Order: sequence, then C-alpha cells, then structure tokens
Amino acid sequence: MLKTITMNQAKDYVGQTVKIGAWVTNKRSSGKIAFLQLRDGKAYFQGIVVKADVSEETFELAKGLTQESSVFVTGVVQEDTRSKLGYELLVKDIELIGESHEYPITPKEHGTDFLMDHRHLWLRSTKQHAIMEIRNAIIYASYEFFDKNGFIKFDSPILSGNAAEDSTELFETDYFGEPAFLTQSGQLYLEAGAMAFGRVFDFGPVFRAEKSKTRRHLTEFWMMDAEYLYLTHDESLDLQEAYVKALIQGVLDRAPHALETLERDTELLKKYISEPFKRITYDEAIDLLQAHENDEDTDYEHLEHGDDFGSPHETWISNHFGVPTFVINYPTEIKAFYMKPVPGNESRVLCADLLAPEGYGEVIGGSERETDYDKLLDRIKSNGLNPDDYAFYLDLRKFGSVPHSGFGLGLERMVTFVAGTKHIREAIPFPRLLNRIYP
Repeated sequence: MLKTITMNQAKDYVGQTVKIGAWVTNKRSSGKIAFLQLRDGKAYFQGIVVKADVSEETFELAKGLTQESSVFVTGVVQEDTRSKLGYELLVKDIELIGESHEYPITPKEHGTDFLMDHRHLWLRSTKQHAIMEIRNAIIYASYEFFDKNGFIKFDSPILSGNAAEDSTELFETDYFGEPAFLTQSGQLYLEAGAMAFGRVFDFGPVFRAEKSKTRRHLTEFWMMDAEYLYLTHDESLDLQEAYVKALIQGVLDRAPHALETLERDTELLKKYISEPFKRITYDEAIDLLQAHENDEDTDYEHLEHGDDFGSPHETWISNHFGVPTFVINYPTEIKAFYMKPVPGNESRVLCADLLAPEGYGEVIGGSERETDYDKLLDRIKSNGLNPDDYAFYLDLRKFGSVPHSGFGLGLERMVTFVAGTKHIREAIPFPRLLNRIYP
C-alpha cells in the first residue's frame, strides 16, 4: 500500500513511491514535460510529469490543471539541490480532488484592499504562509519558555465587568441586562492567579476600541500576559529580555525557511539575541529626543517631560540604540492605575515598555504592581473608575499581598518585528481593523 506523506517528510522517502495531497499553485509545460508547482500545507515543491512515463490521460490532466485545484499526486521522491526544500516529485499519477475555477488571486499584482477582501485565500500565498509559520513558532517558543521557567497556564475570561486599561477603549455588550466588556487584558485576573500559583501566564485574544489606522494597531489581537512574585524591577526586566530572546531563537530554530522566504536579515535577529538590550529611563529618553529633534534625519514632534511617546518617537529611540530598548519609569499620570510608584518619587512608576528596533515600536509593556490597598484605591478613584468594579482586585491587597510584577507581549507586534513585515494586518489570520470586520 502506498505511503501518504507530506513533502516536509521527503528526506525519509528518497527513491520511494509516495502519495501526497496538494494544491496547484502554478504550472508550465513543454511538449513532453509538465512542471507543477505544488503546496501541501507543509512545504512548496515541484512535481515533474514526463509524458513518456505516464498515461496520456495523466499528462493531459497535468497540462490542464488550474491554479488552486486540489490533487493527489503519486510519484517518486528525488533529490533536487536547486530547490529550497531539496527534493522534488517525479509524478507517476494524478487524481483530481477538487477543481478550482477562476481563482481570484492570480500571479499579477493586487491591491491591499483586494487581498484583504480575499484574506481567506490570500493565506495560501507563499509570503502569508511564511508569516503564519513564524507566528506558530513564536507561540510554541512562548509555551516552552514559560514551562521551563516555572509558570503555569492560567486562563482569564474574555467577558469582563471592568476595564483593565483605558475605559474609553472598551467594546461593550449586553450580559443578561447588565453591561459587560470584551477584555483589554487578562492581567487583573492573572494577579489573582499569581497569588495562588506564584507564576502564571495567559494567552488569548484581547480587544481595544481604538480608532487608530496605524500599521501597529488592531482592534482584536492576541496577548501573552505573565505575572510573578518577588522579582525586583531589574529582575523583571531580565526575565522579559530572556523571553524575547527565546522567541527570536525559537523562530530561527523552527522556521528558518519562512525567514528565508521573507528575506529577513537573520544576522540582525542573531544580533538581538547576542547583545544586551538597552535600558534608559523615560526622562533620559525625553532628553535624547529633545537634543536630536532638529537633526536632519528626525521626523517627530517636540515633547516635554510628562508627554507620552508617539510612534515616531518610539521608532527614533530604538533605532538610535540599534537593539531592543527598555524605556523605564514613565510618568504616573500617563500610565495605568495599578502601577507601583518609584520609591521616593511618586511622579514616576516602576514600569517599562520594550521598543523593538527597525521601526517596530512597543512589543512589551510591564510593571511592578501596587500592593498597598489604600494607595491602589486612591489611584482607581483618581482615574475616574468605580471601586465597586474592582472589588476582587482590591481584595488581593487585603489578604496577604506580596510584591509582584507582570508584563504583556502583543503577539502580532512580535510577529511583525521578527518576520520583518511592514503592517500588523499580515501578522494575524483574519485582522480586525477600524474599518474591517470581514472576512
């Protein structure tokens, strides 16, 4: 009986006859040979159909196959040093499974809106396939890292009765006559988990009703949140740095062909692993920006101490140092209510944003959490929030509160950075944007 394989297993079947289910991405033929470009979900490969070696019916079928028709191909695996995969299939028989008629994404150039309208098909293309491979490698590396570092997975709810971040960015829905919100972050619930298990992480979709059209923003995206006890601020940054480096290494190890397909500079990625990340304070960053704001190559607005960064400022800071850069100790007034102040300086909080170089901006936000009940209650009130909505969160400070910290990594931003893509919409299978909720 014929062995059915995927083409990424080809090295184990050289010289053997196998059967593979695949889609036709392209073809060309001469009088005596047809060349089929095929993909099977695991690899792209070439099938060679020699007229003299197959039935007339098989050869005519090969010549007439249309783009994205699905087939079973039976043939002999042989080495091919010219291909990225290193193998090809000498086809002996073809079985048509599903014919494709007038496939809309032809080899010609298409506009972004057209491709997004056909996202369900665009995912089949070489580049999009590679980006999703990188996304998968980052997810796998995340689970591996947290497991090795003593974390357990702790799932937080998607429906919530309160805001974790900015209450103006909530998607509201009706929950049996009561208002409920799509979660902005699992953090508040993870803090409860940390008090039970010590080290916890969560991975799931979060939602922000931001009316932003930048290349860095989605309204629905996936967040990896982690919470842990007793680490100092510097130790927390060490953990975050090790995590990001593990993700980059995971992609280099698990998806090298995807990086090659995207023509990503892997030497740069290796540099980000080998060199220490830069750490500067918010105030040092503002001073730097002010000192260079009149340089010829700068393109950002003037900022005063107390102002928040925009994308151009983040880009300049990370590019200035050439490696991922932690900006720490932001002003209290521009950060979330749950962050602990810097000892001796209530105007700054123990937080950090990790800015990725090459213009990719913030990929991680983290902080040490406020543990004092009264101080946290004051911050909730001063932010215009209802303390009743945070009763469980405040409770954590009443029953054995301990020093704890956490961070959240935006998966799609990390994918965009590692893959070297220009827009975050390509880093998620079906992006949700300000003006797009289909398909």
